[in-house]
Formats: sequence, structure tokens, C-alpha cells
Amino acid sequence: MRTPVLLLLTTTLALSACQSRWNPSNWWGKDRESQVQTETNALIPEKTEDGRSFFQSQETAEYRGLPIDKVTSVEVHKVTEGRLIMAVGVSSVHGTSDIRLIVPNENAFEGGVLTLDLMGRPPLEPVIGGSDQSREVTTAVVLTEQEMAGVRTIRVKALTNSLDRRAR
Repeated sequence: MRTPVLLLLTTTLALSACQSRWNPSNWWGKDRESQVQTETNALIPEKTEDGRSFFQSQETAEYRGLPIDKVTSVEVHKVTEGRLIMAVGVSSVHGTSDIRLIVPNENAFEGGVLTLDLMGRPPLEPVIGGSDQSREVTTAVVLTEQEMAGVRTIRVKALTNSLDRRAR
């Protein structure tokens, strides 16, 4: 009696893994797969009435950075999107965060020179002192070919100095 039951259970287990008519789960009806057509992509968030994404903040916070003390190097690299401008500076205090290269105003492009300000947010409780290497900050920005149209030189300006690099 044990052998037929054991043989039946083994056969049922083996057949349940295959996609044939011998599979016991297919004996009492044929399941059919149907495709559901949707108009939206589930990976892209829906937009609200005013055109913003559902996940976007209602208010855009104004950037309140202060100029970094000095800029030590500027590099310009050609990338697929346009030009990658990377700047390294030294902050006057430890813990400066949210470093950005910002176009100060509409007049930042004059005579083929694009001027960018090196800005950062100081900490609430600044720690003064230490070596320049320990206060070093780095940031980068990508400008498209349209934004770089007519630009021959890129100037990155800090509080005490500025550096110019040729826009290749």
C-alpha cells in the first residue's frame, strides 16, 4: 500500500512542475493570460494640474549659500551632454555642504566669458581652523552645448579669488 501512494505523490509532484496537460493543476480548467493595456507608465509619476510631479515639493526653496573662501582648481571636460565644469575650493570653516556653481545673474556671460560663483552652505555651528586640505570642497555642473554657445572662457569666482579656464 505504501508503494502506490508514494509513487502517486512522486508523480503528482513531478508533473506539477511541467506546463503540460498532465499537470494536475491544469485538470479542472484552462487559465488564460490576458494583457492589461494601460495608458500611463507606472514608473513615471503622474503630474498635477499645474504641471508639477506629484512627488515635487509645493514650494521650491531658495538657495541660501555663501561664497566659498577661495577656489583652487577648475577643470573643464567634454561630455556627451555638453561641458562638465568641476571646481575645487577651500572653505573658511569645516562642514560646509551643498556646494554649487551658480550663474549669478543674466549678465554672467559677457564678451565670451561665463562667470560662475562657487557657493556653499556653512554649518549651524562652524568649526574654524585646520588645514586647507581638511576644508576642501568639490562640486561640478554640466552645461549643455546651447548654454555654452559663444563661451570661450569659464571664470569661477570665490570670495578672495577667481580662476579662468578655456572652454574647449
